[in-house]
Formats: sequence, C-alpha cells, structure tokens
Amino acid sequence: MTSALELAPRLTKASRQKSWDAHTAFDWPASLEPDSDWYMSPELISIYGTEAFDALSETEQKRLSFYEIVNFFSFVLYGERPLISGLMNRMYRKNTDGPITEYLHHFVDEENKHMIMFGEFCNRYAGKIYPEKKLVFPREYAVGEEDVAFFCKVLIVEELGDFYNLKMMSDRTIAPLVAKINKVHHVDEARHLAFGRKILQELAEQHCASWTEEETTRFQAWLVNYLVSSWGDFYNPAVYKDAGISDGYKLRKMALANETCVAFRTEASSKLVDYFLETELLNERPQF
Repeated sequence: MTSALELAPRLTKASRQKSWDAHTAFDWPASLEPDSDWYMSPELISIYGTEAFDALSETEQKRLSFYEIVNFFSFVLYGERPLISGLMNRMYRKNTDGPITEYLHHFVDEENKHMIMFGEFCNRYAGKIYPEKKLVFPREYAVGEEDVAFFCKVLIVEELGDFYNLKMMSDRTIAPLVAKINKVHHVDEARHLAFGRKILQELAEQHCASWTEEETTRFQAWLVNYLVSSWGDFYNPAVYKDAGISDGYKLRKMALANETCVAFRTEASSKLVDYFLETELLNERPQF
C-alpha cells in the first residue's frame, strides 16, 4: 500500500507538469447576464426537485442558477482560505518529511490559484462573495486530534466541491466559462484528494486508537456536525433574495427538510461518508 511519503513525489511531478497561470488561464467576458444562461446544472440547484423550483419560470430558474454558482464558488473559496493557512503551518515541522513539505508547496500554490479564480468570477459578475456562516469555538484536543480534524475539514470541502465539479465540467448546457472553471478545479483537486485521503488515514491510524471513549464520541459528534453544517451553506437565503425569490429563510427551511433534497445530500456525501466509515472516523451514517 502506497504511503503519503511515497505518494508525495508523484503528486509533485504531476503538479509541475500541469501547472497553470490563474491570471491568463481564462478569457473573462466583460459581463454576464444572470438570467440568459444556465450557470449551474439544474439538478445541482439547492431547491431542485421541490414545488418551489417547479413554480419558477425557466428564466427565473436560470437567474437562480447564477446566484447558486456564485454561492458555490464562495463556499469553496472560504473553505480553501483556512486550508492554505493550515497547510503552511504544517510545512517544515519536525515530523513532516521533505517530499511531503515539497508537495504541500504545490498544494498551497494551487489552492491560492483557485481562490483567485473563484474570487475573480464572483467579484466580476456578481460584485460580491457570499460571506461564510460557520462559527468556530475554541476547544481542547486529544493527542493528534487537531491534525485529524483539520484534514477532515479539508476533505469535506474538497469532496463536496468535487462532486459538483464532476457534474458541471462536462455539462454542455451551462455557460462554457463555468464548465471550464469546474474542470480546472477538478484536475488539481484530484491530486489534493488523493493526498488528503492518504494523510488522513495515516493520522487516524496513528492517533485515534489512543483516544478515550469520551474523546472519540466527542470527535465523531463534531465531525457529523461539521459535515451537516457544511451542507447548510448550500441553502443560502441571500441567494434566494438576490434571485428575486421571497421568503428566503422559509425556503431554506423547506429545502433542508425536503425528501428530494435530503436524498441528494445523502447521495452527494456517500463517497465521503464511506471513507469516514472505512477509516473508523465515524461508526454510523449521518442523517442529512
């Protein structure tokens, strides 16, 4: 079985071969019309499959898809910001081998490019980046728990993001610029995910067995809460308001409880949850 230390040089080589310039990779149109095109694949829109979505005209649905893609790009951007900081803090540690640190430099470089890419789209065409909603509360960690929790957060943001990337990168019905952004992101994220899964598995094997039952229960409760709350960011009342839909908070509450939406979140999270179960970071499937 390949270790993170063995995997890192291969990922470094691939990053060098597939390097790109965030400032020249895209031809940015001067403007986009929010209701003239699909910007997110309809089946990925947060209220898709509900009566509220079906009640919208196609023009209204397209307008909603524009603000939903801005929200999605904002979600990934904010997820990558602490990721960069956390990765930099883990460089050149005593227990971080040279090849891993070398790859972390590429990891950070690529995440910075992603932030530039997503920020450019959101600011240029929507004039905003939707703010992050998560609250962070300080707490004590068991031995190794902080590193395990960090890479769990990395994996959640990147796995959920990649689920959307894969759906949209080949969708010819959406705006070509959006499809290309999703493809560029996926190509880099495939390497990040391979590394993240491996390093998290090794950290879990190294530390989790030493935790007390209370520490394990506390960690698992935190992990479920973080995963479920991450999905909450996809149901943004500000998006509905900007798209011209009234009662955004009521709509959010409806969608979070809607059976079709719950089934979608469960499907989109299945690969991630399977990984958490296999690595024994969770012992049962969360309810979405």
